[in-house]
Amino acid sequence: MWLSVELEADAAHADALSDALLEQGAITVSVEDAQAGTIHETARFGEPGSTADVSSSLWLRNRVIALFEAGTAANELPRRIEAACNAVGIRQPPEIGIEEVAEQNWVQLTQSQFEPIRINPRLWIIPSWHVAPDPAAINLKLDPGMAFGTGSHPTTRLCLEWLCDNLQGGESVLDYGCGSGILAIAAAKLGASPVIGVDIDAGALQVAADNATANQVTLELRHSQARLEETFDRVVANILTNPLCLMAPLIAARVAPGSGNKPGGRLALSGILESQAEAVIAAYAPFIELRCGAVLDGWVRLDSVAGGRRG
Repeated sequence: MWLSVELEADAAHADALSDALLEQGAITVSVEDAQAGTIHETARFGEPGSTADVSSSLWLRNRVIALFEAGTAANELPRRIEAACNAVGIRQPPEIGIEEVAEQNWVQLTQSQFEPIRINPRLWIIPSWHVAPDPAAINLKLDPGMAFGTGSHPTTRLCLEWLCDNLQGGESVLDYGCGSGILAIAAAKLGASPVIGVDIDAGALQVAADNATANQVTLELRHSQARLEETFDRVVANILTNPLCLMAPLIAARVAPGSGNKPGGRLALSGILESQAEAVIAAYAPFIELRCGAVLDGWVRLDSVAGGRRG
């Protein structure tokens, strides 16, 4: 058993209080928004390209949670908390909540939250600790990690469904903002070639490379700063609304134009809330015509209209 101590602190004291609690014997200390989950919840990080004024400091009201060993006497904890508060200039200690936390197998608990995901009869996403429910299907092995993309988020699922519907084999594919590489790997497993993944984060590119090796597929991975001049039969970008709008000329230009009897390429965008769809469609209108392709849990996938590339 462990003892969890919870109290509130303002932005001026939360960081220093965390250090003082560690000095008083806490094993770990975390700080979170005391108003998380309410209409007063405050974002600390802005969406790329956003002009919103998002503070990098702590929240006005912070929930400080400290974990102590179970052997710590319950009547000793209030004294330690008071000492920590005094050390950082909090003269009137806030209300304190103390509860027991049972020891658990945290690895097993985390793994239990990730089950195999059936995208459609053709494709499954399988964590490494599970046996594939359908060995005859295309089974993409992927464990949760530091890069976005496990197949569980609606935007990822929407893009995976699009790839299943739009790949027959042999198409060139660009995954812009590849994260864990899940979309690029799925494309390769569905028969696409070549497949290029691009990301702004070098760490994500390494994760994608490792996941590609685990799935025995070949990807070409590039940093977003590298030059990208090719056009592709299929382009997918699962990012966020603001960067998608800012990069509209760049992304649209990567979609192969039609020529003669050859149809043009196709584009799918996600990471877009339903309320944001019209803004993204308008941002791409000078370059390519988009429509709402699918909606899931409030998220939208926008698909290019056949022959929709302009210019």
